[in-house]
Amino acid sequence: QVQLVESGGGLVQAGGSLTLSCEFTGQAFSTYAMHWFRQAPGKERMFVGAISGGDGAPLYVQSVKGRFTISRDNAKNTLYLQMNSLQREDTGVYYCAARPLPIAITVGGMRYWGKGTLVTVSS
Repeated sequence: QVQLVESGGGLVQAGGSLTLSCEFTGQAFSTYAMHWFRQAPGKERMFVGAISGGDGAPLYVQSVKGRFTISRDNAKNTLYLQMNSLQREDTGVYYCAARPLPIAITVGGMRYWGKGTLVTVSS
């Protein structure tokens, strides 16, 4: 059984940076596509980005391109989300999600979810 645990959320001023981590346990990390989703208050959970198991280029939603960077360390079974130039619109609970390869971009396409970590961007 896969377990995902996010960390790194918090309060940050607009324009600032934050790095989220997601620890993966339970199965072979490298065989899973890893994803980040965000759920803003009162809104549906939305795809932020994803990364395949190997060296493939990450995939991002347009609104975070150039500001967010997804990476993974297969030796540490950990997924990262480096967030720069944060905007108020980036506020929300960030969820790590996993599914066997390949990448998907829908909530329904994920097999495993973490409990989320809250990011609040203040003006």
